[in-house]
Amino acid sequence: MEFLYEYGLFMAKSLTWVLAIGAVVALVSGAAMRQKRGDDRLEVEDIGAGLRRQQQRLQLATAANDGERKELKQQFKQQAKAEKKTADKGPRLYVLDFKGSMDAHEVSGLSREITGLLQLAREGDEVLLNLESGGGVVHGYGLGAAELARLKAKGLHLTVAVDKVAASGGYMMACVAERIIAAPFAIVGSIGVVAQLPNFNKFLKNKDIDIELHTAGQYKRTLTLFGENDDEGRAKFREELEVIHHRFKDFIAENRPQLALDKVATGEHWLATDARELGLVDELMTSSDYLLAQSADKRIIRLHYHPKQTIKDKLGKAVEAGVSRGLMKLVEAGQRPFG
Repeated sequence: MEFLYEYGLFMAKSLTWVLAIGAVVALVSGAAMRQKRGDDRLEVEDIGAGLRRQQQRLQLATAANDGERKELKQQFKQQAKAEKKTADKGPRLYVLDFKGSMDAHEVSGLSREITGLLQLAREGDEVLLNLESGGGVVHGYGLGAAELARLKAKGLHLTVAVDKVAASGGYMMACVAERIIAAPFAIVGSIGVVAQLPNFNKFLKNKDIDIELHTAGQYKRTLTLFGENDDEGRAKFREELEVIHHRFKDFIAENRPQLALDKVATGEHWLATDARELGLVDELMTSSDYLLAQSADKRIIRLHYHPKQTIKDKLGKAVEAGVSRGLMKLVEAGQRPFG
């Protein structure tokens, strides 16, 4: 009997492993098939309608009695009929979201969203960009600013909302807008340029390792990671940074001529409450507040580009999420008092 019990237990464990492996294979195969079909798409969502439905549900839930609820339902039906007649005639507010990283690779998705938006929008419509970025590479954020300029060139009104941070390249993009709104404790500014790189030349010399660098052109390389840097190269590198900073300031002055550049183009950043006094921000308000206020008389449509994800991307995100959860557990454990 004991032998039969152990054998049954062994078979159960083996079957569990086979099923688990089969499930993993099925998931990977399914992901591969979806990848072949392609899930690259531009999602369009009427968030104004969602806000109105939420308001109606709340009003019905808090109605004093059945009579009031019946009256509200009748009122909502009449509103829905009126909205159907004017849906395509009224003003529209398009919403885009941009959360930029150091290399600004998200600009490619923003470009797709703007292209789709320009195929839908009418002259005079408004665009709200929810922007969050601490800046990054010059060419990436320069392209992001140029993409936003496409909206204004087509006669659309652009508003940028900063709930958390729009600094350096992030502010370069924000200043394209006709109006910048920001949450009171959002970080704004940092109109400056920074570059840094390590140099391993002394370490390599200590290890008797030679580095040869051959260039054609006096300034093809100014500072290097492994070669020996000199004062001439450093001076040229600083000169290049100054040129970029001047172009940055010119761009800010062109888009927000009311700013006193001597005060704000120092590389400093400010909380939005102080940034408003300096003219970097026009109004203190969160994006949620702005959308709620606009939903009363505008149709609000959000566009969001979903790029095609490879299996590598999906597995990478899963690993990243797992590591993040593990780190959070460690932090939480470290914060608990000993007992």
